[in-house]
Amino acid sequence: MSTGREIHLSEADDGWWVAVDEGTGVASQGPTRQRALENLDDAVELTERAQRDESAAPEPDAPWFED
Repeated sequence: MSTGREIHLSEADDGWWVAVDEGTGVASQGPTRQRALENLDDAVELTERAQRDESAAPEPDAPWFED
């Protein structure tokens, strides 16, 4: 079943996988491609739930978001 989402998936230098949902800008990571995608699904769901509830989404807490 396709969700129609565009996802960017890449492998970082440390071997972990990074997944970004292009429509929402939500990102996640995992030690495998599958885990990164599963984590991304969870993160998108939580973000969408926060938006529906009109509460703030949690601030990113991951090294790839640091300047």
